[in-house]
Amino acid sequence: MISNATIQAMKERVFRANLQLPQWGLVKLTWGNVSEINRQLGIIVIKPSGVDYQQMEASQMVVTDLDGCPLEEGSLKPSSDLATHVILYRAFKDIQSVVHTHSTYAVAWAQAGRAIPVYGTTHADTFYGQVPVTRQLTAEEVKEAYEVNTGHVIVERFEQDGLDPLAVPGVIVNGHGPFTWGTSTAKAIENSLVLDEIAHMAMMTEEIQIQDQSLPQYVLDKHYYRKHGANAYYGQS
Repeated sequence: MISNATIQAMKERVFRANLQLPQWGLVKLTWGNVSEINRQLGIIVIKPSGVDYQQMEASQMVVTDLDGCPLEEGSLKPSSDLATHVILYRAFKDIQSVVHTHSTYAVAWAQAGRAIPVYGTTHADTFYGQVPVTRQLTAEEVKEAYEVNTGHVIVERFEQDGLDPLAVPGVIVNGHGPFTWGTSTAKAIENSLVLDEIAHMAMMTEEIQIQDQSLPQYVLDKHYYRKHGANAYYGQS
């Protein structure tokens, strides 16, 4: 039986994480959502669909099973992006939280249909390589199951490129916007903030650079692995 205290704690974390998005300037209106999964208990908690951040309460976070079916009687409708989150949780077994925003700079790259190149160490500290971009969904995929197939094209990109979702904790969905994830809600929303910052920096770099200034692989390795992996030494132990 699922502990009520466990559910309440998840709701509170998801609520706080969702509130952080507009505070960081990553969400306007209701254009974003955060979820968290508990694989042992078989539940997902996610923001309700279309609820104003100023009016939202922790008790309104929606609890679903691992297929995205609501479990609490009388709950609000879950975010319309829930089906995408479900696909990502199924494919990326080590992630515990998923975030979707329409943050300005990341969306600009999505609308251009471009991956975000690695131009500097700010990027390399979090993303081990470029932030990939998916292909466009086909008309049939949109008609059939838009949100589900959004998840599938993300997974497809990672499988085709052999990418580790923990080393590259985000993606640009072509023509749409960014999804990020992490091992906690705190890490997942942090990755959303980093993604939009490096999207902005990359855009500015391309405006002023005279020739290609992609970061050398050895610097990418140094910056990524000083924060990640068995030999990381950044921060306090």
